[in-house]
Amino acid sequence: MSQPLLEVRNLHTYLHPGKDVVKAVDDVSFSIPRGETFCLVGESGSGKSISALSVIRLLPHGLASHPQGEILFNGQDLLKVQESALRNIRGSQIAMIFQEPMTSLNPVFTIGEQITEALQLHHPEMSDADAEGRAILALEQVQMPRAKERFRDYPHQLSGGQRQRVMIAMALACEPELLIADEPTTALDVTVQAEILRLMRKLQDETGMSTLFITHDFGVVAQMAQQVGVMQRGKLVEVGLTRQVLRNPQHAYTRQLLAAVPENLGRNPSPQPLSLKGRGAKTEDSSLPSPLEGEGLGVRGSLLQIRNLNVWFPIRKGIFRHTVDHVRAVDDVSLEIPKGQIVALVGESGCGKTTLGRAVLQLEKPTSGSIQLHGQELTGLSAPELRPLRPKMQIAFQDPQSSLNPRLLVETTLTEPLKAHGMGADHEERIERAAQILADMQLPRDALWRYPHEFSGGQRQRIGLARALVLNPEFIVCDEITSALDVSVQAEILQLLLKIRAEHNLTLLFITHNIGVVEYLSDQTVVMYKGKIVERGATAQVCGNPQDAYTQKLLAAVPRLMV
Repeated sequence: MSQPLLEVRNLHTYLHPGKDVVKAVDDVSFSIPRGETFCLVGESGSGKSISALSVIRLLPHGLASHPQGEILFNGQDLLKVQESALRNIRGSQIAMIFQEPMTSLNPVFTIGEQITEALQLHHPEMSDADAEGRAILALEQVQMPRAKERFRDYPHQLSGGQRQRVMIAMALACEPELLIADEPTTALDVTVQAEILRLMRKLQDETGMSTLFITHDFGVVAQMAQQVGVMQRGKLVEVGLTRQVLRNPQHAYTRQLLAAVPENLGRNPSPQPLSLKGRGAKTEDSSLPSPLEGEGLGVRGSLLQIRNLNVWFPIRKGIFRHTVDHVRAVDDVSLEIPKGQIVALVGESGCGKTTLGRAVLQLEKPTSGSIQLHGQELTGLSAPELRPLRPKMQIAFQDPQSSLNPRLLVETTLTEPLKAHGMGADHEERIERAAQILADMQLPRDALWRYPHEFSGGQRQRIGLARALVLNPEFIVCDEITSALDVSVQAEILQLLLKIRAEHNLTLLFITHNIGVVEYLSDQTVVMYKGKIVERGATAQVCGNPQDAYTQKLLAAVPRLMV
């Protein structure tokens, strides 16, 4: 049997923040044969990225140490290699794709300059013209549209998927033997993710390189890896062939992670057989009854009615900034949402999902059209006229780290809206209301007296939901609230949403690009593409028998757990 390209033996990586010692990687061993992919999977904080950074020795010298272990690359122990020799290995023999390309790419240099710099550092004899030609070839290999033109673009001029392609091109330009990919598709749309994964497999087949792929998405694991290792609290608790681990997990933690995958959570039975109506529907079940009437819900019984909604943003050019065209973020959208329903709004980034959600809440002013809540028209209302309606409709944002004020205690974050809307007889009563909402979010009362940075990502998301719920709303827009969460934390949040919906008879517009979440959580699904609704209907119908070509493409791109 040939020697593995990379062999990690009994690796220990300890972090030293102050006087404490954190065993970030604790006695980890695995190997990667040539031309194969090994996936490290686990929750945030399990030690996946620290293991990868240890392999390439990118951890700060004063912060990290390796008291035991070996990292054998082509038979050479990288832990014993001098820094000068390591610089020759990094980039040329071992390359790394980082999770967030926007923070990894230098914003003041063009993407061409950044790729050619990496090439000429490892090949000093390469001329500028040769480096430029090789960089453009690398961009073409990753299927970058108009590679020669994009060569002179800056990172901010590219989409998320294109920036990720640049990172892959930069990593592959020097033709490394080992590629380390740290969550390279986490923040991407499902269709872009499918393209990136397909591209990485194609390049691996062509070049014969090995890949250490870090992820928390078991669907990606099933598509990419020959072997998988499951990490928990710095330890590798299970290692094996991908098919065996996914079909017959041996460790309790692996079984717990797999059970939390949305497709294994089962389906959410609709509380009542309501349907969506509106213009442009391509998937509607005529056997379903119309929305329930009565209950004071306005026209035809819908809580929320959207008619011919347009949100256009002007494109201005010239010295006098004349409007020459418009970006049609939301283009002639009509939709009805019945009370008590969870309606999923899905589509790729830039399709208009978030703009539609913000327009419904009047956080973005519509260009034209009608939005009615309980039959009351919202468009055209002034800020004072909207104020009494604000408690009825709230929003939970995608990133609670940036949407929660870091200088305010959770107590202030939750009681301030109550005070602003005149709810609660006094401060003590508002405190009790805030504590009760936290209890509903499965957070302790003493969380009131802590700051957002003192919580985990999942806990901050619960606080964001608590802020939306504290005013006892009827309708909440949930904007990608599970996109950055580990699979087990995501499952907790989804189950919590179902519990809240049942207890408070809430109506939710759930914006996401995660089809697995849609299938588990929602009663109805609406698909958006380039500002328009292309398909809608019961979730089981839309996901099980999509009619529109775009919906079919979206569903075909979903990485599934079954292998």
